[in-house]
Amino acid sequence: MSSGSVLAIASGKGGVGKTNVAVNLAVALARLGYRVGLLDADFGLGNVDVLLGLAPVVHLGHLLAGEKSLADIVIDGPGGVQIVPASSGLRALTALTPHQRQRLTASIARLRQMVDFLLIDTASGISDNVVETLALADRVLLVTSLEPSAVVDSYATVKVLSAASPSHEIGIVVNAVRDSDEAVLAFRQLDLAANRFLQRSLRYYGFVTRDEAVHDAVLMQRAIVEQRPQAPASRCFRILASRIAGLGPLRGQGLSLVAAHAADSCAEPPEASRCA
Repeated sequence: MSSGSVLAIASGKGGVGKTNVAVNLAVALARLGYRVGLLDADFGLGNVDVLLGLAPVVHLGHLLAGEKSLADIVIDGPGGVQIVPASSGLRALTALTPHQRQRLTASIARLRQMVDFLLIDTASGISDNVVETLALADRVLLVTSLEPSAVVDSYATVKVLSAASPSHEIGIVVNAVRDSDEAVLAFRQLDLAANRFLQRSLRYYGFVTRDEAVHDAVLMQRAIVEQRPQAPASRCFRILASRIAGLGPLRGQGLSLVAAHAADSCAEPPEASRCA
């Protein structure tokens, strides 16, 4: 059985819209016809369920404690996305024990057999929990913004992950920008620093335009790609999903995921120049 692609979504600092990117990318991939899972790996402060207006009774903390199985905690999200919710306010999960880490690794291995794409929304920053979780993925999508502090913290994340797992592909998504020029500027700063000081390159995955409709969707607890599918940010998420779907396999995992039922949908739409 071929296994799905695992994409970890990270950010150097909070407040750049990482979880919103994770949620909307998951729903956009599902709307392309893929089976998608979304695991909330912000173990102590999870909020994927909050962004989607869900109210899970059990969560990842119960699985890591051995109290519930994976099947017990998975819930249906928009578009058929299979969501593994995290806990909120559990200090005990801010640093996983080796046994909990083993359970998490086994759960991710099982989930990737059930879906075409498994997205892991990690916590912000570079804690041991985050770095160890990022290492379980095939690729890392690093969300940043134009703020100097966000760019600096993103570089720190690249540095730490590169030391822990040099072979990982790291793709950059610049969130809440006016246009591609702003996004490319932030990406080039990161890529130049990575090339110069870390002897590695980064990959540009794209950007999401600044859009007031995103704020409105958050207040409504819905993914903007469903709430306002024709909004500028929704178009950007669809293009990002198409690009992720078109990436080939890494590290010998699985097969190419540009499936026949979705290949036609992966062509970039006419508005690509505004979200490229």
